[in-house]
Amino acid sequence: MTTLQLGHLTSAVQLGFIVGSLTIALSGIADRISASRIFTTTAIFGAVMNASFVLCNGNFSIALLTRFAIGLALAGIYPIGMKLIVSWVPERAGNALGWMVGLSLVGTGLPHLIRGSGLTPNWQFVLYASSFFAILGGLLIRRLGDGPHHVTTSRTQSGSAVSVFAIAEYRAAALGYFGHMWELFAFFALLPFLIAASGVFSSNAVYLGSFATFFLSGLGCVIGGFLSRKISGARIAIAALAGSCVMCLVVPFIFEVSAASVMLALFLWGMFASADSPQFSALAANACPAERVGGALALMNSIGFAITIISIEIVTALWDVMQFRVVWLLLPGPLFGLFAMRRLWHAK
Repeated sequence: MTTLQLGHLTSAVQLGFIVGSLTIALSGIADRISASRIFTTTAIFGAVMNASFVLCNGNFSIALLTRFAIGLALAGIYPIGMKLIVSWVPERAGNALGWMVGLSLVGTGLPHLIRGSGLTPNWQFVLYASSFFAILGGLLIRRLGDGPHHVTTSRTQSGSAVSVFAIAEYRAAALGYFGHMWELFAFFALLPFLIAASGVFSSNAVYLGSFATFFLSGLGCVIGGFLSRKISGARIAIAALAGSCVMCLVVPFIFEVSAASVMLALFLWGMFASADSPQFSALAANACPAERVGGALALMNSIGFAITIISIEIVTALWDVMQFRVVWLLLPGPLFGLFAMRRLWHAK
C-alpha cells in the first residue's frame, strides 16, 4: 500500500466522522437520547465494520467504505464519550477528560503493539482484537449508564448547536482546537513513516515505536488533566500548542543527528500534540449550557476532523517529495491555535 493510499484510508475515517458528528449535532440527537445508549450502539457497529475490513480482499473501494463506516461509528463514541464524562464530574472535566482522551490514544496505538510484539503475523488478528475491545468497552459503558448531571431535552437542538459560536469562550476553545487538529492526526498518520525514515529500525521496531508514541501521547493528556486541577485548562492548552510549534520547527533538523534523537523528539512531540486535546473539550463544554453540550462538542469535533482531512492528504501526498521535512507544513495549525487562544491565557 502506498503512502497516498494510506492517507486516503485515514481520510475516509475522518470523513465518516464528520458526516456522523454533523448529523448528531444538527439533528439534536446528541442531546435528546441517552449518551450511554448512543455510545454502546455505535461502538458495536464500529466493531463490526472494523472486523469486516478483512473481507475487502484488496478491493480499495470497499476498504474505503468500511473505513468511512468506522468514522460514522466514532462520531457516536468520541464526542458522546466526552459528554458522558462531563455528566459524571463537571467540576473536574479537564482532569477526567485527560484520562478519557489519554486512554483512547493508548487504545488507538494498541494495534501497533500487537503487530510489533510479534503476537501474530496476521494483520487480520489485529483487527479482530481491536473489534473485541470495542464491543467490550461499549458494553461496559452501557452498564455504567449516564452520570447524575446528564441532561437531555425533548426539543430539537439544531439551531442551538450552531448558536454556541456566539459564546466567546466556546469560540476561542473551538478555534484553538481547529488549529490543534491541523497538526494532530497528520502527525499520527506520518508517525510510522517518520520512524522508518530514521533508517535503522526494523519493521517490528517501527510498530513498537509508534505504540510508544501513542502511549506517551496518552500520558501527556493525563498529565495535562492532572495539572488542570491547579492551572487553568486554557494555559495548559496554550503551553502544549507552543510546544507543538517548537517541535514542528526542529524535528527535521534532528533527523541529521541520530535515530535515537529522532525517537526522543517524536515521543516529546506526541506528548505536546495531544495534551491540549482534552482541555479544549473541557473548555468548550464548560462554556455551554448543559443542554447544549452534546451538540456543541459534536459540532466542534466535526469541523476539527474536516480540517484533518486536508492536512493528512497534503502531507501524505508530499511525503515522497519532501520526506521528513513535510512536518513543517503542520506548523500553521498550532500557530493559529495560539492566536485564537491568546485571550484565554488569564482565564481561571
